[in-house]
Amino acid sequence: MKTLFNNYLNTFKGLSKEVWWLSLITLINRAGTMVIPFLSLYLNKSLNFSFNDIGWVMSAFGLGSVFGSWLGGKLTDIIGYYKVMVSSLLITGVLFITLQFLSTFETFCIGIFLVMLVADSFRPAMFVALSAYSRPENKTRSVTLIRLAINLGFSAGPAIGGFIITMLGYGGLFWIDGITCIAATMVLIKVLNPKKTKTLDDVTVNHPKSAYTDKAFLIFLVAMVIFGIVFLQYFSTMPLYYKHVHMLSELNIGILMGMNGFIIFVFEMPLIKWLENTNFTKTGLMLFGGILTGLSFIILNITSWSGVLVIGMLLMTFGEMIAFPFSNAFAMDRAKKGNQGEYMALYSIAFSMAHIFGHNAGMRMVDSIGFNNTWYIITLLAGLCVFLLFILSTYLNSKKKLKIAKL
Repeated sequence: MKTLFNNYLNTFKGLSKEVWWLSLITLINRAGTMVIPFLSLYLNKSLNFSFNDIGWVMSAFGLGSVFGSWLGGKLTDIIGYYKVMVSSLLITGVLFITLQFLSTFETFCIGIFLVMLVADSFRPAMFVALSAYSRPENKTRSVTLIRLAINLGFSAGPAIGGFIITMLGYGGLFWIDGITCIAATMVLIKVLNPKKTKTLDDVTVNHPKSAYTDKAFLIFLVAMVIFGIVFLQYFSTMPLYYKHVHMLSELNIGILMGMNGFIIFVFEMPLIKWLENTNFTKTGLMLFGGILTGLSFIILNITSWSGVLVIGMLLMTFGEMIAFPFSNAFAMDRAKKGNQGEYMALYSIAFSMAHIFGHNAGMRMVDSIGFNNTWYIITLLAGLCVFLLFILSTYLNSKKKLKIAKL
């Protein structure tokens, strides 16, 4: 047992202290955005918004995320990742506090759009910072550590948020959300001043390549949008499937969903460490992750046995653990060829686009054609994602062979 524990700890070795600080800041930030899981409930219960109005508010949320990611990438290339991260965290804190004072449909749509516009400008800057503070051989594990922080934050956030609502009401939730963002800003300023920290992989490109002209990266982005739409069904339509088809209680649904975060926390870092030492390519691993995620849906139509839900969750979790870290590492590698902020912004936008269309499309399909037919369509989408990743792998291999032949 001691040897196993030591081997687990060894998977975290070699990461720079700056990456650990970035992970802590991400944990504080993600735990602090605890208002988000309760947003629809707050709008319906406290502001008496209709479900249709709530749907439009969530669309404004997604649009803010898209434009925020784009803006963050642009600003990162102009003024640098540090200033963007500090500004984003600080202003987001102020906006979260202000959001509680907006009570009409129009003002809240504008408010949530502005919150996400500023909040998600942080993500491209953070990815560029992560690339700068990671040694090339440690980038995938650095991304994995950030994912662990995000998962811990998302796990702790709702639990803390529920307690705060009970004790202080929704107003207290907005105040604490804002204060935690401001606290994360203070930590960032204290520990990650670029004049005092060591950059391990500072990439300077004299003639940067636009991400929009990078054919391989564009194929990759389309595949990621599709993968995001497939993956997000586990956080919108799937809980309804658990409830209405398999009659699970809220407690059992919570345990099943919590299993995802627990497995990621325990196994993702050792798994990534092991995969990094194999001969598999990043595109090959993303492709395999897509296959596992697609299988997690199709097996639901094979049997009515509720135990299949656990198998499906395991397949999705391992698919996620493989696809996300290596897709992020792939994006950071491509970003070395051009404007890093632009590349990482487009990577973030891919998942913001999935948020805009994925939840809505899944709900509409379930409503019109039922769960079983929806899972068939989602599996086909996963197959399309895998096909695009296969094309990407083939394209990159042909480019590599052509380069070797010229030498």
